[in-house]
Amino acid sequence: MTSVISREDTRTTTTDEWDVADDGWGRRAVDFATLSEPGSCREFVTLHHRLDISLGERLLDVSCGSGLALELARVRGAECAGIEASHRLVAIARDRNPDSDLRVGDGHALPWDDESFDVATSFRGIWASTPSAIREVHRVLVRGGRVGLTTWGQLRRSPGTWAYTPFRIADVGPFEHEASLELGTPGAGEEFLTRHGFVDVERFDVPMVWEFADPYTYARTLASTGPAYEAIESIGETAFIEAAIHQAQKLVRDGLPLRAPIDVVGYVARKPF
Repeated sequence: MTSVISREDTRTTTTDEWDVADDGWGRRAVDFATLSEPGSCREFVTLHHRLDISLGERLLDVSCGSGLALELARVRGAECAGIEASHRLVAIARDRNPDSDLRVGDGHALPWDDESFDVATSFRGIWASTPSAIREVHRVLVRGGRVGLTTWGQLRRSPGTWAYTPFRIADVGPFEHEASLELGTPGAGEEFLTRHGFVDVERFDVPMVWEFADPYTYARTLASTGPAYEAIESIGETAFIEAAIHQAQKLVRDGLPLRAPIDVVGYVARKPF
């Protein structure tokens, strides 16, 4: 779910950038893997279903996080590989998927040969500002291979937007930069994939809901994500956790979990034969 991606998509990745990626997304890797990533299960299953992943297909997940999506793809019989910028997340992904080819690396320069995979996925890991990443996906897919992407949709209309409020402490949004929202605009994802050589592009809504047992669990989950890093650096983790708990307490429902539905959009497409 995270990768080393520059705004201009032209820089060479530096050691400092790797460290920042791991600080942001890997500093609470176990919390992320067990509290945050499971909230994307609906998203993972929906895209796998749309791609009709089947036994023996070779699948690559770009920005694979701690490997839960790969684990679910393996249930469908896929032979999996993945790449992720945070070495601590990759360690968990390898523990979950010991027979898969999982690497610490950059989605802009995939370390696999041309036409190595039948299917490629990326869950909110490829943006409109990262054209080299989608070009790399095109390169490593076989002719006729399928790609599936998800991206943020109409967030301001999402009833679960409340869950991201604590990020504003550091005057940052819930995303790396605004370009992460562009592919969710109607027509934008279709144009992006077509421009980079894909055909038969389909757009669809993706179910995405964060659920939390209580305000403290919500706060701990949020603190494990990359976008929380700047806020925590600004005010400290204790203050961030307190602010998040205060936000969630207003939404507690007796006998029900805290619930944050978020608008997410999916795309599937194919590399021409």
